[in-house]
Amino acid sequence: MTAQVSARKQQELQAQYTNYKETLQAIAQKIGDVEQETEEHKLVIDTLAPLPGERKCFRMINGVLVERTVKDVMPQLTTNADGLKKVLDDLLKQYTAKQEELEKWKKQNKIQVVQQ
Repeated sequence: MTAQVSARKQQELQAQYTNYKETLQAIAQKIGDVEQETEEHKLVIDTLAPLPGERKCFRMINGVLVERTVKDVMPQLTTNADGLKKVLDDLLKQYTAKQEELEKWKKQNKIQVVQQ
């Protein structure tokens, strides 16, 4: 009977560990996506910054390419870039918190990860 309980407990612990790892991986993927988007915004901002405000430029909005001027686009880009930075900071905090939670859980359950 104890072998079955032990096996069941082991399966539950393995499932919990897998859940933690998958959550961390998903957050890491989101962080990567947001970092890439932030870099793209930075590149566009750096490219448009020295140009005159009246210069024509194009922006993709919901799959539609629209014509705007640099002075119209720059505030939107900087607002989006700032928003992405906040999202990135939040995701990094989530990742760190989840990692700490995993470490605490591993200590509580006396888990040692064996690499194969």
